[in-house]
Amino acid sequence: MKKSFIIGLLATTLLLGGCSGQSQGASSKTSLGPKIGQIKNAYSQASSNTKGNISNTEKEGLSQDEYTKLAKSKFQNGSYGYIYVNNNKSTLNPESWKQNKVVYSSLDNLNRASKPNIGYLEKRNIANDSLRIRQTVEPTGWHYNTRNGEQLYNRGHLIAYSVSAGIDQNGNYNPQNQSGDQKNPKNLFTQTAYSNQQLQTIFEKKVRTALRENKKVIYEATAVFDGNNKMATGVNLQAVSTDGSLNFNVFIYNVQPHYSFNLADGRAKKDNSVVVKELPASLQSHYNDNGGNNRTSLNRKFFKRNSSYYQHQKWETRLHQYY
Repeated sequence: MKKSFIIGLLATTLLLGGCSGQSQGASSKTSLGPKIGQIKNAYSQASSNTKGNISNTEKEGLSQDEYTKLAKSKFQNGSYGYIYVNNNKSTLNPESWKQNKVVYSSLDNLNRASKPNIGYLEKRNIANDSLRIRQTVEPTGWHYNTRNGEQLYNRGHLIAYSVSAGIDQNGNYNPQNQSGDQKNPKNLFTQTAYSNQQLQTIFEKKVRTALRENKKVIYEATAVFDGNNKMATGVNLQAVSTDGSLNFNVFIYNVQPHYSFNLADGRAKKDNSVVVKELPASLQSHYNDNGGNNRTSLNRKFFKRNSSYYQHQKWETRLHQYY
């Protein structure tokens, strides 16, 4: 009798264990994203294998499977232009912060910055904006801005200029160099002006704020491409501080209001059906942040009021030196 009871108990345990393993793999369900917009998540939870996709970088972040899902996901027209990943929780390990550095991944065989770049950052990495110089790198999918006075393309930094002071292109800290990252092909991708200036800056400000509070931060940025496309579907940003007070994980679509893009080659066309929901005031405070975005805010406001002057080639050249 006792033997039969033990056998039955073991069978029940094995059955329950099998059911549990099956539910952990269900990553395609949607969940609510930011409360202000109830943006649907591309998937609700990162899989258990979140560290196997990265070559030439620290083994952190998402799995290749998850990057593929993001690459093939579509911007939800009328949303804020970004979604939460893994319920807005970073998959980075806060205990992996050992040394102030940035790990820049090599370009892929299509010359794209398609692999994760990861920064182990501290307060001294907040950059002096006045040291910015002209940018001339043309990442894959790059085109110049000539559309009716509207700025469409930026040279998007993965690890932001504003949080990379002293970091050389090998990723090492050099106290003699107080500029942020510049002219680094491994850290640039073709990004829409809207995605870069109005969405990515929200999360870069969160990182700067944590650094100013003397927190140590791990920050990872990955441009996500679908197949052989020259222009990324979007960029995955995630960060965690060593004390856990900073923690986010988002995917920002490469989207521009009233324009659509052929991601295969990066070309844009006017498309009034593309609508991006206007950010609420609570998320627009980054426009006035003094930590490296003054020029961004100035350009956006200037061109809104002076679109005809923007078309003048001399001023356009001045704009491209920074984006």
